[in-house]
Amino acid sequence: MSGASEISVELVDVVQTYPAPGGGETRVVDGVNLRLAGPGIYMLLGPSGSGKSTILRMMGGVRPTGVPTPTSGTVRINGEPCDGPHDDAVMVFQRYANRPDLTVRENVALPFRMKLWRARVPAAEARRRVDELLEKVGLADKAELRPAQLSGGQNQRVALARALVLRPRILLMDEPFGALDARIRDEMQALLFELWRSDPCLVVFVTHDISEAVRLADRVLLLSSQPARIADDFAITEPRPRSALWQRSTAGVAFEQRILAQLNASGSRGQVRVSV
Repeated sequence: MSGASEISVELVDVVQTYPAPGGGETRVVDGVNLRLAGPGIYMLLGPSGSGKSTILRMMGGVRPTGVPTPTSGTVRINGEPCDGPHDDAVMVFQRYANRPDLTVRENVALPFRMKLWRARVPAAEARRRVDELLEKVGLADKAELRPAQLSGGQNQRVALARALVLRPRILLMDEPFGALDARIRDEMQALLFELWRSDPCLVVFVTHDISEAVRLADRVLLLSSQPARIADDFAITEPRPRSALWQRSTAGVAFEQRILAQLNASGSRGQVRVSV
């Protein structure tokens, strides 16, 4: 990824509150400070409802209507305040949002209909990128099918290809594999790593699956339950791809136990999952 080594995302003293039913406010994020820099896969791990998605959306400049975001503190990309959607950041959601009226190829190429990307990427280059991504995600033979003709895992591959076709410097992923069954989730995790290895960028990946975090992460950022605070922050240096055998090893189990101990110590509520 051109320039990926220079990219950074930073949250400084970030607080987020929302109006509460009946008056008052609910504090969702409470004084989060973190800095992520350069190519890497950074897992934002915490129980359901802990504020992970709120933090992720801030990183990409997604701002809900009528609510100041963040309430206080600063979000920076490459040292500059990020107050709205950022050209360097692309998001992938659990709901893949493929358009049912378009073919697989047309869905992957959809960003190039936008004025910004039409101006940035010549039409021939856009077509070449789409063809390349369809090959990489294993959908070249399904390019003319519609989303209704695909499985859930194949639809998530379309969504991933649509994000990566832009060659983002920052890829923000909000539990993208959470709705898939275990076998397809494993395949998608392996595919994500292979795609990242061929074209590295800064990936922030939200999950409540401990095994997923330990399998993929360069660094795990563990959140407490709401209001979200950083409960732990650690690197995993075991080379990837990491096998299920390694995750069941003494080292792999130790990482999972560290996470569970921190969640218990921080009084976290909500679901987390261990899928190995």
